[in-house]
Amino acid sequence: MTAQTIDGVIVQLDDIIDIARHEKSRIGYFAALYRKVTVKVKEGIAGGDFEDGTRMERLDVNFANRYLAAWEQFRQQRPLSRAWAYAFETAQRGKALILHDLLLGVNAHINLDLGLAAAQTCPGPKLATLKNDFAAINNLLVSLLDEVQREIAIVSPLFGLIDQLGGRTDEAICNFSMARARATAWRAAESFARATARGQTAQIAWLDMAVTSLGHIVYSPALSFSAVFRKIYQAESKDVPRVIDVLYGRPLERPLRRRRPRKPLS
Repeated sequence: MTAQTIDGVIVQLDDIIDIARHEKSRIGYFAALYRKVTVKVKEGIAGGDFEDGTRMERLDVNFANRYLAAWEQFRQQRPLSRAWAYAFETAQRGKALILHDLLLGVNAHINLDLGLAAAQTCPGPKLATLKNDFAAINNLLVSLLDEVQREIAIVSPLFGLIDQLGGRTDEAICNFSMARARATAWRAAESFARATARGQTAQIAWLDMAVTSLGHIVYSPALSFSAVFRKIYQAESKDVPRVIDVLYGRPLERPLRRRRPRKPLS
């Protein structure tokens, strides 16, 4: 499953998406979103948006390979990180909102995987050379948020009610920030870059527990008892291939009515 280039990453994401569509698996929701982000990074590299496009491609590939490995481990029922196990298992059960499935994937991939990928790409003192490009990708990701929110609203017409869920869940969902998550990932990368191999192993174990705990705040089965949650969930499309296509960016023959959410995700 290991990819060598960003084009190879896109091919493998397409394979995962095709499998998810065939199996009607909600695991394909995050894969479709991730493909969109990866294509955007590829376009940014081609457009000269980064100081070192070659290095950025290495980071993208190292980063993606952590997701591809987690997916393969889950498929083969092999041990994997707690954060990814929770994200995949929640998606597989199909009881969360579409937004939850996306955010649990984002949580595991950015908060756990990104710092490790950055330290792998530029180990030790070299990490500092990556900082500007690491920050530049925030603008790229933020540019996708409006588009992603519109797509979620197509298949989740009551998505705008999510700010009424209340409490810590509401705060964790509605204020989940890409920029904040990537800032956390950079601090993790700095810590990984300074650590020995043994120290990295201990840090990964601790970080995995912390990221999994955040995942349980973003979504826990107890949330399903909320009347607002049930209303949003019941209104969402249960046509998994259709939802994947919307998040992928494929045109729809019968578009649903769109409703913009009342709170941004950043």
